[in-house]
Amino acid sequence: MRPFLFLGTRAEDVAADGEYRAVLRYSGLSASQLRRVRLEREPMPGVDLDHYSGVVVGGGPFNSSDPPAEKSEVQVRVEREMAALLADVVPRDFPFLGACYGIGTLGTHLGAVVDRTYSEPVGPAEITLTDDGARDPLLAGVPRRFTAYLGHKEAVAELPRSATVLAASADAPVQMFRVGENVYATQFHPELDLAGLEQRVEVYRTYGYFPPEEGDRIVARAREHRVTEPMRILRTFVARYAR
Repeated sequence: MRPFLFLGTRAEDVAADGEYRAVLRYSGLSASQLRRVRLEREPMPGVDLDHYSGVVVGGGPFNSSDPPAEKSEVQVRVEREMAALLADVVPRDFPFLGACYGIGTLGTHLGAVVDRTYSEPVGPAEITLTDDGARDPLLAGVPRRFTAYLGHKEAVAELPRSATVLAASADAPVQMFRVGENVYATQFHPELDLAGLEQRVEVYRTYGYFPPEEGDRIVARAREHRVTEPMRILRTFVARYAR
């Protein structure tokens, strides 16, 4: 089997390693089957898509909609490299799954409106599949309504006609979309379970997602919910595209 490529952007080792391990666990891939690149540490190597089964992009503190003057040199480089990769992925309709930061980069590449209109607080949210989502093969077996963990400062406010909305929440109209047949992005985190959320609350307590003193309350609320369905997406992505 050709490996999958995982692109991460988290500078914090605890969160970066936790995200990668969660993707391994819920996708069913071994470390040898999921090549990891930490873009915040090193430039993206040359990527020949013919050598991979698919691409997975994780989340992180970067926001595509930040004013250019506020973006670090690393963020600017990462955005440039992601744009070049997507310029290959999208025309080829190559298997791609971007989560959180991944939805911002793919949305921006497609010409979507990505801004802070539909930000959502850290914690659980009810996700509802659209009719297109209910028919989509990547969401096979996922209930029409399910709970996922999320937390984001920006979101897709408006998609171009070339994209299909697959899921929404009460506070964000685009929780998941597809372009072509094989290129996907989610606003929620398909890899994030309760332990992972608790870890990220601690890591990102002072990053502006929530008042620092609210962290314990956020974790307590998250513990009231059982999140199991989003992880199906990772396993189905691998099962569908491994070659």
